[in-house]
Amino acid sequence: MSENTDIKWYVVHTYSGYENKVRDSLLKAVENNGMQDMIVDVRIPVEEAIEIKNNKRRTVQRKLLPSYVIVKMKMTNETWYVVRNTRGVTGFVGSGNKPTPLSETDFAAIFESATKTRLDIQVGDEVRILSGLFENFTGKVVSIDNAAQKLQVVVPMLKRETTVELAYDEVVRTED
Repeated sequence: MSENTDIKWYVVHTYSGYENKVRDSLLKAVENNGMQDMIVDVRIPVEEAIEIKNNKRRTVQRKLLPSYVIVKMKMTNETWYVVRNTRGVTGFVGSGNKPTPLSETDFAAIFESATKTRLDIQVGDEVRILSGLFENFTGKVVSIDNAAQKLQVVVPMLKRETTVELAYDEVVRTED
């Protein structure tokens, strides 16, 4: 299987909030004009995040690059015209009028996405432990490590305080 080396990823700037409309319009234009071999893929960089708010867990998608769409295409006058004249597109990212292709490492960095968890728990909050050795114990949060997505919780046990390290999804905030 030989990959066409002329086909590269380009970043397209859109009006704010028009990313999905631009992607859909561009895919429809590609289909209508029979350009599937010229404009190969259109993506919106998103990440999945787990939000924990009011002790409810939900998965949401967040745009990594708001107002941008990534297009894999062979740059010709025809493809440039189709993309540039898609409703909601303001232009290509590049110097002057010349679109600059994205390097493979930049592309990989954009789409290399780990699921992140956002927490509505803060240091000093009282939490209930959901699983493990300390299941159903309550304790007080003493530190939060966002990078590792871990909490340090002090749990009173046998008239002593024990510090326990827990993942975000192993606790819920207790109601005041």
